[in-house]
Formats: sequence, C-alpha cells, structure tokens
Amino acid sequence: MTVELRDLRWAITASQHRSLRQAAETLNVRQSTLSRRLRDLEHRLGGVLFERSNGGTRPTAAGYEFLETARRIINETDGAFTRLRTRCRGENGALSIGIYTSFSAGNLRATIIEYQRRFPQVEITAVDGPRHRLLSELAADVLDVAIVTAEGSLWTDQTLRLWTERVVAALPEHHPLGAAGNLHWSDLRKDHLLFSQRDPGPEFLYLMLRRLGRPDDLQITQNEIGLDRLLSLVGAGVGSALVGEGATGAAYAGVIYREIHDESGCPMRLNFIACWRQTNSNPTLVPFLALLRERYPDLSVSSDDPTGA
Repeated sequence: MTVELRDLRWAITASQHRSLRQAAETLNVRQSTLSRRLRDLEHRLGGVLFERSNGGTRPTAAGYEFLETARRIINETDGAFTRLRTRCRGENGALSIGIYTSFSAGNLRATIIEYQRRFPQVEITAVDGPRHRLLSELAADVLDVAIVTAEGSLWTDQTLRLWTERVVAALPEHHPLGAAGNLHWSDLRKDHLLFSQRDPGPEFLYLMLRRLGRPDDLQITQNEIGLDRLLSLVGAGVGSALVGEGATGAAYAGVIYREIHDESGCPMRLNFIACWRQTNSNPTLVPFLALLRERYPDLSVSSDDPTGA
C-alpha cells in the first residue's frame, strides 16, 4: 500500500477546517477532488477516517489516531528536507579553517565573528600551525580553507587575496622607544629582538633582515615557543618582538605595541590570502568564501613585493 505525502497533508487540512469546502479553498483544489482523494485514502487504509454530515467533516476515532501519525510523519519529513536544504546551502555542518596568525584582533577575527553570526549552525574548527603543515593538511582535505601570508606561499590551487596586516613591534612597557609613537626599522637596530622559530616568526625575521641587513650589533634570539609565550617574555623585559596587528587584541602584562613604518612614513604590511582546493565539496565552504569576497574584494596589487612594502 502506498500513501502519498500529499494525501496526508490534505487529510490534516480537512481535519483542521472541519469543512471540505473550506479545506478545498485553502488547498486551492476543487471540493470534489479533495473528497475523492480522502475516500481513496480510506479505501487504501481499509477504514473510515472522517464522519461526513451536513454539519461538516469530523475525524473518527481511527481518524484521530491516523492524523496523529500523519502529523508526525509530515513534521519529520519537512524537518529532514529543511535540514538537507540548509546543508546543501552550507547553512549548517562543519568548517575547518587553518589559522596562520593570531586573531585576537583585526580582519580575521571580524570575519569569523560575522560568519558565525550569519551561520550560527555551522561548527567552526580552527587549526593553527606552520604554513607548510596547514597547506599539507589542506591538500589532504583535512582542512577546508587556510588563511596564510602571501609571501613565499607555494599553493598552486585556488587562492583569494584578502587583507593586509600591519607589522607591529611589541615592546616592554618601560622601553625607551615606547614614547616614540610609530617606529622605523632603524629604531630597532640596537634592540634585543625575540623571534619564534615557529611560523610566522621566520617571516618577520626575514622581513627585518631585508630592511636592516645583518649589522654586527644586531642582537637576535630565536625561541622554540609560541606567540603567547614570546609576548610573555617581552612583558618580562627580556626583549622586543615583531607581530602582526591581529595579535594586538590580547592583553599581556607589561607589553605595549607600536607600528613600524618605513623610511617614507608608510606602515609596513603583510598580505594575506585564502587557499582552498577547487575540488572541495564541503557546502559550508561556499558561503565562507562568498563572505571573504564580499568583505575583501580580490583587487590587484601594484607591487610585486608580497609584503606590500
């Protein structure tokens, strides 16, 4: 025996109106059509679902039991189709994002907050690590998308140019340069500079050495620690560090931040890109990329220098 969902919906509507005429008007069908479908349904079920009289149409005892089951079937079916539609549109599910930089402040933080506001049913998993590992996991479909710096990126699949992030010096709060406002690279020449051996620490070290060279009096210490511990060392007065502006949203005791400018007075910046695989079939990736394109249009850059300097 086959019962169509339409028959269930029509039976429910008939029970709600207690009038075949009103039910037919609501369904936008002829009353004779509705009456015939209900009788066909009763015939297939082998029982009477409705008592028909001049006063209207009322469910029988068996009809009430059937309609309770019909409502449950319709609700479960509608719910399943709704979940499937939202899943196909990327409105629920999971999204894994590779994070290369801190997002206690800045564009990455704002992007994730806005994405979560628009798609609260999507579960976001953030994975941080060195760029080569993030791109390797991206290639293996462990990650859906990775946000990394453009300089030195070897990703050959899909990319989208995003924001630029200012390079900032993290200084001990009583550092002599703390009152100097914006800094220049030459201001750091005689400072003790701390770098993490983990990404993006080597990138900041490379950037500084491009500007300062390797003078004999340059004091550099590389540490096998993460950004949070590196900034804790800065707060303890051990030395200064270079970070992206996205790291400045977290408060560390004894740490102040100053922008670094080049000799022309322009702030130093790093360009960021989104990387993903064209063959990625996760529906949640589509609206995330759409949000990135909306917030950060893929504009051409006049300089060939990936740092924007």
